[in-house]
Amino acid sequence: MNFPRRRFLGSSFFLLGGTLLDILTTPLWKWRNPSLVQAATTSSSFPVQYVDVAQQAGLTTPNVWGGIDHKRSIIEAKGSGLAFFDFDNDGWLDIYLTNGDRLDANWPPGKAPTSHLYKNNRDGTFTDVTQKSGLGRTGWQTGVCVGDYDNDGWDDLFCCFWGHTALFHNNGDGTFTDVTHRAGLSQDQIRWGAGCTFLDYDRDSHLDLFVCNYIKLDPGSIPSPNDTKFCQWKGVPTMCGPRGLPADTNILYHNNGDGTFTDVSEKSGILKPGPRYSITAVSYDFDNDGWPDIYVAVDSEPSILFKNNHDGTFTDVAVMAGCAYNDNGHEQAGMGVAVADYDCDGWFDIFKTNFADDTCNLYHNNGDGTFSDMTFAAGVGINSNYVAWGCGFVDYDNDGWPDIIQINGHVYPEIDQYNFGQTYKNPRLVYRNLGNGRFKDVSSEMGPGISERFSSRGAAFGDYDNDGDVDVLILNMNDLPSLLRNDGGNKQNWIKIKLIGTKCNRTAIGARVRVTTDKHTQMDEVHSGASVMSQSDLRLHFGLGKIETVDVIEVRWPTTQRVERFTKIKANQILIIKEGEGIIKTHQA
Repeated sequence: MNFPRRRFLGSSFFLLGGTLLDILTTPLWKWRNPSLVQAATTSSSFPVQYVDVAQQAGLTTPNVWGGIDHKRSIIEAKGSGLAFFDFDNDGWLDIYLTNGDRLDANWPPGKAPTSHLYKNNRDGTFTDVTQKSGLGRTGWQTGVCVGDYDNDGWDDLFCCFWGHTALFHNNGDGTFTDVTHRAGLSQDQIRWGAGCTFLDYDRDSHLDLFVCNYIKLDPGSIPSPNDTKFCQWKGVPTMCGPRGLPADTNILYHNNGDGTFTDVSEKSGILKPGPRYSITAVSYDFDNDGWPDIYVAVDSEPSILFKNNHDGTFTDVAVMAGCAYNDNGHEQAGMGVAVADYDCDGWFDIFKTNFADDTCNLYHNNGDGTFSDMTFAAGVGINSNYVAWGCGFVDYDNDGWPDIIQINGHVYPEIDQYNFGQTYKNPRLVYRNLGNGRFKDVSSEMGPGISERFSSRGAAFGDYDNDGDVDVLILNMNDLPSLLRNDGGNKQNWIKIKLIGTKCNRTAIGARVRVTTDKHTQMDEVHSGASVMSQSDLRLHFGLGKIETVDVIEVRWPTTQRVERFTKIKANQILIIKEGEGIIKTHQA
């Protein structure tokens, strides 16, 4: 495989030292303006701690997911995602927790585990409103994504299951209705849906839906409790998969604009890569052509980058683009995906999590249709003992440079009986963006919420207490969730932006925002899904450091591609911007 020259040089010169590495990995504008990098490269004078406040916040529902000490099927190891989303439009993030089941369980009436919806009380606590909402459902629920598919002003919820997916329509009164069959999304066969993402791939102002399907797993093929035939991992008998199990194909549904969807997977080109072990998908405009593309993290096979051809079709360009494999050309066990312009050069980069005994990937967007695997050159290739799942680019200290938070958890409880140097429950990882194309592992400095150990899966990122810094919601297998409150991030300045579409889709998914302070420009896009099978805050958060006034905010709306500009905006505000109407509301922390 021919790798882009920049990728080869970046990896090779990393071994020689930092000077040549900095030259090769730092955009030229930063060398011309070194003062912009200084704040990020020096030690932070604003220490941040993450503290788990889940129980005092009222998140007391434990996750139930398969066996605790032993897993006999891959469904028991997979786990699921969760969501931060404002279901009642009051400006405060609410929480949706997925849940699972146990094989052969015979639950007493009313005791089966269900998914849960928690309403934000605006005082740091949440109230369980599951019963009223109609969202409490038992089953192996995996992925979740959010978007207003019918443009009625209320964000709806799409949920993936092992079995049958579900679309829950937000009725605007605190209740949801299952409209899966009415919307044309029901399927007769059992499928294992994983991640999902809403996007408007044809820019017709109606949100379409991409669904990852993982493995064709027949309930009748689950080994019995007395079955002694297992696969092995490092000589230890474990459950099998995914290799050797039949992969499934992904689905693209086109929104017909009348509350229904049509399966366009074949004619759109989504089926051309064939069956894959797909887990998480997210849509961003990776090539800056104004049309949303789709990246899919794939387990044990090449990952997928669907380039939007502007005519209702997609082409998988991941191999040619350099983001299907790692830098050595090996396929990996892709789990989660995070996207950001981490070096602020105007192009979206990709972080992908993988299995243990491997590193995660940091794919740098070269701006010419290719990516360079900068994992080792950027300093994020130093941890390989963890099975990594949820992830996000999060500017935790508001210095204007997106950092990385990685959530971990092994899949084999049995390994705790052996001395492998790996454990079933793991800490989290935080990589601080140094502003020069490199990251530093600062996990040990980030507080008990990062160091505590769980076998975790999904993670969502958002400012649940509206205090100006980004918090983290984490699903822990067979345990209570974690709600990591960010303490200290708001000591530096910030701006948060909620977009409302009028000519584009109401959720404004696909809208791009650029925030400029002096000569430093950050950007992000409103997106659905990502992390691992999870949904984060739909509002866009930008750290500003010591800057008290944003010079320019630019919003490019996805359908018309019209750009609206707002100048001289005071920091430390939540702005609500409505397409064509400007800033309609502000909220100060």
